[in-house]
Amino acid sequence: MSNQITLEVNGETRTCSSQTYLPELLQQLGFNPRLVAVEYNGEILHRQFWSQTTVQTGDRLEIVTIVGGG
Repeated sequence: MSNQITLEVNGETRTCSSQTYLPELLQQLGFNPRLVAVEYNGEILHRQFWSQTTVQTGDRLEIVTIVGGG
């Protein structure tokens, strides 16, 4: 049995280890977890649930970086 899963991040197929929690995945992908919003399988996932969320095969994530400016 493989230890890798496949999911979609911002429209691209990605792989990661099974049992990867969302904050860990964000860091692996190079995102600063403090500066992003995450849509998880079509719904905005509130930050308080990130540490409890393990990504699964077939999950769809849209990760949006928060940018300041004027």
